[in-house]
Amino acid sequence: MQRFALFSVLLLVSACGGGQQVASSLPRGAAAYNVIPSAGANPAAASDYRIGPFDTVEISVYGEPDLSLKSQQIDSTGLLTLPLVGSVQASGKTASELGHAIERLYAQKYLRNPQITVSVDKSVSQKVTVQGEVSSPGVYELKGPTTLLETLSLAKGEQRTAKLEQVVIFRTINGQRMGAIFDVKQIRAGVANDPQILGNDVVVVGYSEGRRFWEDVKGILPVFNTFRPVTMGIVN
Repeated sequence: MQRFALFSVLLLVSACGGGQQVASSLPRGAAAYNVIPSAGANPAAASDYRIGPFDTVEISVYGEPDLSLKSQQIDSTGLLTLPLVGSVQASGKTASELGHAIERLYAQKYLRNPQITVSVDKSVSQKVTVQGEVSSPGVYELKGPTTLLETLSLAKGEQRTAKLEQVVIFRTINGQRMGAIFDVKQIRAGVANDPQILGNDVVVVGYSEGRRFWEDVKGILPVFNTFRPVTMGIVN
C-alpha cells in the first residue's frame, strides 16, 4: 500500500510539472521593459511621483527651522498651507516641482535664495494592488518611488508556491490596459533590472502547480508512514 501511494504521488507530480500557463501575448524579458520601464532606465523616473490630496509631506527650509514643516497634509482641494505665504497648489506636482514653487514664493518677499526640500512622508492618493502567491495580498500605499521588489516586500514576500519567473505587472497607459511578465529570480540575482511601480499598477504573482502540489504532499506524507507491512500467517 505504501509503495503504491508513493508511486501515485510521483505520477501526479510529473503531471503537474508544467506549472501555470500565462497569456503568451504578454511581453517578457527585454520586451517587458518597453511596457514597464525599470527604475534606472529613466533618470527622472525616480522623482515622477505626483502628490495628491490627503498626502502628507515634509518641508525642509535650509537655515529656517521655523518655516520647516513635518507631517503637513495636503487638503481635499490639493492645496498646502505654508507659514507667511499661505496656500500653494501641491496636487499634481512632484516633490521637486513643489519645492521649486515654494522657493519662488518665499523668494518674492521673505528669503534670499531659499533652499527648500520637499519629501513625501505618506501617500494616500496612489496605491498598488498585489495579488496572487504573496503572503499578504492587498492594496498598498506608495510612499514615493517604488520598485517591484519593494512592492513584494510590502505584501510580506511571496509564498513558497510562487512562480517567480511569472510575475505580471498590469498598468493603464494612455487609457489602455497593458501588462508585462518579469522574472523576479533574475531581478534578485542582478541579471535583470527592477521595474518601477506606479500608482494604480496591479502586480500578480503566479503560482507553480508543481510546488503547490508538493506542499500538499508534505502535509499528507506522515499519513503514509502510518502504514506498516502486514505478514499474512498460514493456517495449517
